[in-house]
Amino acid sequence: MSTSVAEVVAGLDVEKIRADFPILHNKVRGHELVYLDNAATTQKPQSVIDAIVGYYESSNANIHRGVHYLSEKATEDFEQTRQAVQRFVNAAEAREIIFVRGTTEAINLVAQSFGRANVGAGDEVVITAMEHHSNIVPWQMLCEEKGAKLRVAPINDRGELILEEYAKLLTPRTKLAAIAHVSNALGTINPVKKMIAMAHAQRIPVLVDGAQAVPHLAVNVRDLDCDFYAFSAHKMYGPTGIGALYGKAALLEAMPPYQGGGDMISSVTFEKTTYNKLPHKFEAGTPDMGGVAGWRAAIEFMNGIGVARIAAHEHDLLEYATEIVGQLPGVRLIGTAKDKASVLSFVLEEVHPHDIGTILDQQGIAVRTGHHCAQPVMERFHIPATVRASFAVYNTRAEIDALARGIRRVQEVFA
Repeated sequence: MSTSVAEVVAGLDVEKIRADFPILHNKVRGHELVYLDNAATTQKPQSVIDAIVGYYESSNANIHRGVHYLSEKATEDFEQTRQAVQRFVNAAEAREIIFVRGTTEAINLVAQSFGRANVGAGDEVVITAMEHHSNIVPWQMLCEEKGAKLRVAPINDRGELILEEYAKLLTPRTKLAAIAHVSNALGTINPVKKMIAMAHAQRIPVLVDGAQAVPHLAVNVRDLDCDFYAFSAHKMYGPTGIGALYGKAALLEAMPPYQGGGDMISSVTFEKTTYNKLPHKFEAGTPDMGGVAGWRAAIEFMNGIGVARIAAHEHDLLEYATEIVGQLPGVRLIGTAKDKASVLSFVLEEVHPHDIGTILDQQGIAVRTGHHCAQPVMERFHIPATVRASFAVYNTRAEIDALARGIRRVQEVFA
């Protein structure tokens, strides 16, 4: 670890951060909670909880539709969060941020709107072999409907994309590339800026699944030059049920609405509907205003610490866990890419991951076991499932030591 990173980690008061998370003070089955399932969802600081409660206590009203004080206040707060999200990913304009339920809905929005309008029979959509099901199934559905073909760029034994194979798949038939920024099952950080440039050289637009990137990396959509970027609040210390799709304004303007209903219209007659301007064209119905309020608090929480400091701390944890867990007898790490973020997946000889997870749970240690909605990744490594420990800013080396002790206890039980 470089001196600069060491200094950042040393200057981070993790115990003070942990004190802001009420759930971390809980005991599980008589043990202190060790929460290592952050890739599934992060825990929420008190400021996020307070923001959600505060919305319902002081400004609960429907937005964009009322002239009374509560509606005006709720609308102002809602749009301030949109601007906070815009700044967080460095979008050019706030109207390029579409609020959705999360990454899955964002990807489906692009598939059903951009995809239906631009993908036809004989066309192709390119993805990678490390995608989450949410970045596979919508494209399968689209390709089946349109008579198009889904092409998959392979990965190597370390869990890294084989870039030259990805390049070969980009052809005049390719209408979109949809790629993960960070693999949820392996932790691999893809060279997305380079992948986007390769696609753009052939005028192919690119969607990036950023669900696992925004909690751990500084994301700059203009620097990446991606056409779409999808992400969720609940992976970055915010509430569930809210997320965003970033899209370049010109593309979003040309796309038809994803859903019909209130707030996405400018005018309606029985003969014709005129659609609203961006971003409202894609935000039909009453949104999750309380969730949006909580998300802004989560962004403020992350900005208050600094994304670079969070990333440095988590990288230290990942390196430590790789060393401590990786040297345990019988452990095989799955996903050993040179460039990784905050995920340690492994299997243990002759013990099913579900059994490992159950025994760890008895010791108060929460990990994720299974295929992680990435079954093709499991097939690539010829395994049914993995144990996945994933880290956040409030995790500590002591918790990784507890994980190692827990694994040794699993080995004792199955000896």
